[in-house]
Amino acid sequence: MKKLLSASLMCADLGALRESIYQLEKAGIDYLHIDIMDGSFVPNITLGFDTVNTIKNITDMPLDVHMMVNEPGRFIDNMKLGADDILCVHYEADIHLQRTLDKIKSKGIKTGVALNPQTPLTSIEYLREYMDMLLVMTVSPGFAGQKIFTGAFRKCEDARKMLGESMLIEVDGNISLENGKKLSRCGADMFVLGTSSLFLKDKTLIQAAEDFRKVL
Repeated sequence: MKKLLSASLMCADLGALRESIYQLEKAGIDYLHIDIMDGSFVPNITLGFDTVNTIKNITDMPLDVHMMVNEPGRFIDNMKLGADDILCVHYEADIHLQRTLDKIKSKGIKTGVALNPQTPLTSIEYLREYMDMLLVMTVSPGFAGQKIFTGAFRKCEDARKMLGESMLIEVDGNISLENGKKLSRCGADMFVLGTSSLFLKDKTLIQAAEDFRKVL
């Protein structure tokens, strides 16, 4: 499966959002990763639904929307997503997760399920037919700049064995060049890139993206 890069817009220059997206397009980034946090499921508040819809008007790049909110099913209709986009919700945030995934699929949007570091892979055993992607959180969600969870590599390996080759596995959290290389060999397909590897002071976005692809 092709290795995919998803740029975390939380780490971009939001004051020049249009230019940032243009530069990411030039860098050959595959997805734009948009973190939505509610200050309840995670102790932070970031980008919102209006930002998602604004970005859809700026670019044709597919979106990788990561909802870190309680009861995410309440907010699906707030976003104008399409068949090329992925909408990822947390297993821990929704007691009716199957219903939420079914609703996302009914709108023609790809579905993802995110698992916090401590959440076992067995939690998605009966949801696989509703999923297009598994997001393995390699840090506890909510903040950039954390150290990688030490069990992330084994969890990624176990996820690949459990899910086979057909399902997309994404990793998110301190995806540096070194960690990205290791996680790629553990079976990860899609990498959320932020301040550890893409948005760097000493490299352009194009150079940083090229350097990351080289290690995969």
